[in-house]
Amino acid sequence: MVDVREAREYASGHISGAVNLPLSCFDAARIPTSKPIVPICQAGGRSATALRRARAAGRLDVRHYPGGMSGWRSRNGSVA
Repeated sequence: MVDVREAREYASGHISGAVNLPLSCFDAARIPTSKPIVPICQAGGRSATALRRARAAGRLDVRHYPGGMSGWRSRNGSVA
């Protein structure tokens, strides 16, 4: 998971193990390359933008989590 929310949002609760790369300074070249990634934000809008940017940079192993952290929490996903 790559959390594209701002640092203060990430600090307020995130998926354990998620890397924080805020969309405001998102650089597809900085996303981990060792495995497929899933961008996540609060509701899905910013992560959809990160997905488009990553794919435009040639990363085809990127998937989207459309519900964001709101959806994650509503499904009782654990938060660090």
